[in-house]
Amino acid sequence: MANRPTLTDVAREAGVSVTTVDRALNGRSKVREDTIRKIAEAAHRVGYHGKGILQSRLNSSAPELRLGFVLSKKSQEFYRNFAREIEQAVAARTDIRGRAEIRYASSQSPAEYAELLTDLGARCDAVACGAVNDQRLSQIVQDMKENGVPVISMLNDFAQGIRKNYIGLNNMKVGRLAAWMITKTSPQAGKLAIFVGGNRWHGHDLREVGFRSFVREAGQGFTMLDTLVNLETRQLTYEATLDLLYRHPDLRGLYVAGGGMEGAIAALREAHETPKVALVINELTAESRAALIDGYATMVIETPLAELCREVVDHMVKAQDDDDGVAGQHFLSPRIIVPELL
Repeated sequence: MANRPTLTDVAREAGVSVTTVDRALNGRSKVREDTIRKIAEAAHRVGYHGKGILQSRLNSSAPELRLGFVLSKKSQEFYRNFAREIEQAVAARTDIRGRAEIRYASSQSPAEYAELLTDLGARCDAVACGAVNDQRLSQIVQDMKENGVPVISMLNDFAQGIRKNYIGLNNMKVGRLAAWMITKTSPQAGKLAIFVGGNRWHGHDLREVGFRSFVREAGQGFTMLDTLVNLETRQLTYEATLDLLYRHPDLRGLYVAGGGMEGAIAALREAHETPKVALVINELTAESRAALIDGYATMVIETPLAELCREVVDHMVKAQDDDDGVAGQHFLSPRIIVPELL
């Protein structure tokens, strides 16, 4: 209890006097809303127990917004982490009374995404979604736009020209980064392979293009095998990786551009007592961390989820007062993780 944050800690963090913090908490005299907001944010940062009182004072005048989010498979650790960061980003806003409604697509079916988008579009003030590319979804996003519900695309830039913003990684550069790492760490030239989740993920297409273009430009004697589709599933990736290793003893590198990395890791562990193939994967989870430590993964390219969620929520809030109709892109810098950084 000795380390419990105090009014003095909050005041120091907010840059105001202890008396001002006390007045804001107890409401004994008028404190400007922007000052209360500054104090509330400081209380949240230092973990002060009275931050809920400050939030309630702000909430009495802040607008209520219902924000919808569509993610992919709930069973995957990455998307569970994603949901947690969304909840935290919404809760951290002091300028709105925000409520996050999170839905999960269990497959890559455009029909399922269409159902989820339609439902949230009827219930929410703004929606953020990482969906596949499909004309049916573009039409739904257009209908939502006409009804005053802006849509933000996340991770995969679907409904281009219609959605309000895209927020995520520059997928072309991500693919080039993966190829750079594999070609630089492989002791000799040979064959390279890439997995994509499916033909409807524009982001995966861009990663493949970036990967192939770097290999072609580098001219180091590596050759690309045909692209493999794994539907972002562990089992398909596992079986296809074992087949690759059997048919191509000179396989030097493998990039899993989307989900399903667990299958590639399992196959490489099973086939090789010690690591022999450079593997680049996305997102840090318990399994990818273990693969890095054991040498079966060469690099993890991680999406900065906390930053992504803050940016998405910020754009959703700002879109309520922004009717210029201009669609944009906001690229985040990936976090590069190699074994020595763990």
